[in-house]
Amino acid sequence: MEIYINGTRTKTLPEKTILAACTDAGVTLPTLCHHPDIAPQGVCGICIVEADGKEVKSCETPVKQGMKIFTHTDSIVEKRKNILREILKDHPNDCLTCEKGNGDCELQNLCYEYEVPNRNKPSDESFPQPEPMDKTTFGMVRDMSKCILCETCVAICRDVQKLSVYETITTETGKKIVIRDGKTLEESGCIACGQCLKACPVGALYEKNDLRTLNRMLRSKEKHFVVQTAPAIKHILGEAFGIEPGEDISGKMLTALRQLGFNGIFSTDFSADVTIMEEGTELLDRIKKGEKLPMFTSCCPGWINYAEKHCPDLLGNISSCKSPQQMFGALSKSYYPKLEGIDEKDVYGVAIMPCIAKKEEIERSSMARNGIRDVDMVLTAREFAKLIKLNRIDFRHLPESGYDQFLGLGSGAARIFATSGGVMEAALRTVVFTLTGEETKPLEFKDLRGFDGVKEAAVTVGDLEIRVAVVNGIGNIPSLVEQVRNGTCPYHFIEVMACAGGCINGGGAPVSSRRDAVAKRAQGLYSSDRNNGLKRSYENPEVAKLYGNYLGKPGEAKSHSLLHTHYAPRNQ
Repeated sequence: MEIYINGTRTKTLPEKTILAACTDAGVTLPTLCHHPDIAPQGVCGICIVEADGKEVKSCETPVKQGMKIFTHTDSIVEKRKNILREILKDHPNDCLTCEKGNGDCELQNLCYEYEVPNRNKPSDESFPQPEPMDKTTFGMVRDMSKCILCETCVAICRDVQKLSVYETITTETGKKIVIRDGKTLEESGCIACGQCLKACPVGALYEKNDLRTLNRMLRSKEKHFVVQTAPAIKHILGEAFGIEPGEDISGKMLTALRQLGFNGIFSTDFSADVTIMEEGTELLDRIKKGEKLPMFTSCCPGWINYAEKHCPDLLGNISSCKSPQQMFGALSKSYYPKLEGIDEKDVYGVAIMPCIAKKEEIERSSMARNGIRDVDMVLTAREFAKLIKLNRIDFRHLPESGYDQFLGLGSGAARIFATSGGVMEAALRTVVFTLTGEETKPLEFKDLRGFDGVKEAAVTVGDLEIRVAVVNGIGNIPSLVEQVRNGTCPYHFIEVMACAGGCINGGGAPVSSRRDAVAKRAQGLYSSDRNNGLKRSYENPEVAKLYGNYLGKPGEAKSHSLLHTHYAPRNQ
């Protein structure tokens, strides 16, 4: 149908809202409560427009044939200013130190655009403080003094992740967003996936920030600093510097890490290959014995948190393998010091991840040996980008460099770990070879790719048919959990990623307004796989050296003590 936006005729589809039609036409409208993954909220009203002479919320109003839309009349602009003024009445004026600053805060951006100042003073004793900040988890902070009641966190957690940690209540003083049953984040069913944090338009939800501490430590040079970069980081970090989603920026990133002062710069792709060697061995052992099937992957700490809180009866079905992050950490505090001739106590390990739950994972008591933690600190992709900017590094114009030896080489199979289905595909490439001594054909398992909620495939190896499934987003796991409980689950092996799309859409990933960003990131991963001469984890020569010179065989005593762990039920 045809509509008119600010006097310009344009074509659109009848199922579109005014907001969607304007976006398609390149006309930007302000939003605070809108998010592409959830139904229109219609809460904040800042997206108001004039349509056929009436003022309506563009996010929930469908287009009509011949509709005349005006987006920035004097009346509309004034109403938007009044909405912002109303929000700012109770909003802290600490933009200089707010974690959501530097252009990431939508409220700050809109106040700048519409010239609405915040005249509140932080020192004013009458300024309302609704409740103390919730800092009960290692991964994130909840500061409700900055909440603008857009309810996006409520909708994301309820409708996408299906956890319903938050709820909206009405009190004597008005509407309020709380955690159900009066609990803290730690006590609740929260799994630290960070999707609510990423969707929050202001600083009410944010990751616990470690970059300032790390920046000071790097300058002190008191430790031997080792850093690992997750597979996803190579294809998402560039967005923070205006680079296309999915583009592999590894070379520039490694130069930036050297300029920041890291001593050893390595890739989690290497330990992803090690994970496949261990996990594949464990799977085959379980299949042969017919024990604790299906086996679930253990790479995603958000999924592990979910299992411990929501289905602890299935913990025995989860692989005992540590995640690639933690495997790398264990090796960087044991294998690497022996190679370099340094004391393992002097190694300080940093992981750069697209994930909030990874910050919690490193605090587990089982992720340490002889009092030495596998990983000392986790930075999200957003924190890492800020660290680069804080040190005035001109990222876009950096020369390229490579990873250091020993722990820096990864296969294409390891790189695709970062997208939904990638762990399973990587595992099958190695499992088939282990069983038959022949290379996987076909190499690519395209049935496991894409962003459907649950994907499945079957591989026939001799007389054995291995049936697998991939769960894309934690909201899709309940039905499979019930199948396992009642004995009707047909699969041998199940991959679970808490975040839809996998790590490339993790809670610590860059926030993008592009609808195709996650798909572009996945394309970048698969392109890297195609261009990598190593297609399978067992082909990695550095992995072969690790087992030949240090660990022995996958699943044996030494690798089990370093690279495997256990999980336990958690109250909620």
